[in-house]
Amino acid sequence: MKAFFAFAGQGAQTVGMGRDLAESSAAAAACFQRADEICGFSLSSIIFQGPDEELTRTRFCQPAIYTMSCAALAAFREKFPGVKPVSCAGLSLGEYGALHAAGAFSFETGLKLLLKRAELMEAACSAHPGTMATVLGGDPAVIEAVCKEVDLDVANYNCPGQIVLSGEAAKVESAVAKLKEQGFRKVILLKVAGAFHSRLMADAGAALVPALEAAEIRMPEVPVYHNFSAEPAADPAGIRSALAAQVAGSVRWEACFRKAVAAGADTIVEFGPGTVLTGLARRTVPEIRYVNINSASALAEATMEDK
Repeated sequence: MKAFFAFAGQGAQTVGMGRDLAESSAAAAACFQRADEICGFSLSSIIFQGPDEELTRTRFCQPAIYTMSCAALAAFREKFPGVKPVSCAGLSLGEYGALHAAGAFSFETGLKLLLKRAELMEAACSAHPGTMATVLGGDPAVIEAVCKEVDLDVANYNCPGQIVLSGEAAKVESAVAKLKEQGFRKVILLKVAGAFHSRLMADAGAALVPALEAAEIRMPEVPVYHNFSAEPAADPAGIRSALAAQVAGSVRWEACFRKAVAAGADTIVEFGPGTVLTGLARRTVPEIRYVNINSASALAEATMEDK
């Protein structure tokens, strides 16, 4: 078995996520406790108890998803100490979990960076309001042409038949209308805090650079496919550059996943709340095996033998 470790991104959070892992795994419990110490407030209380309007705030949901995902990883390693990934990747903020899993930086370093990232992105949402829309099906070239016509950005290339648009609300609405005029039936406006992975986040990406430059970042032990380039970085400077660029850049998740499989991965292990990434995997490379580590029961049922 050659495992590809994948980490969930924003939008997957739910109140109570990971509480059963903390109750059943000492390693997971330690992760939540350490997060509270690093944050200087009880992040675990927001994760476990809410309220929902707090957990869904950018400022809290990014460190919350990272912490829950890393707790799931810690519990997994507790049960399967011999299972090592052949590569890693994470969608959006999940890239930080992937880099931690690959040994590029400590849990503490990743959390501190994400606290700063979340703060900057929340400020950008207030300063430059925007929204996002998902387009299901259709020719990507047509979608890209409409985005260019209305001066909009492609936020995510998630899988075949799923592209996400991002930018100013009026421009997103214009793109939705034009796509529907051209026969796209499934174009869905999203309920999001802002225009993530668009030019409206550029200030946040630039402001994150000093924190990235100050952080202790090493070369990962296995390849980590970055959202912005869909390639592993050549050196720590490249990792810093990729993390800064992805704030306002497109997430090329489909390309990341395809390259990991082409390099030999035959099993995707998804860490964090929900099952979004394994869902995308099934629509990209249907034959791949998948394992979700998103709860104590999922971990209990997981097997990692070769098939």
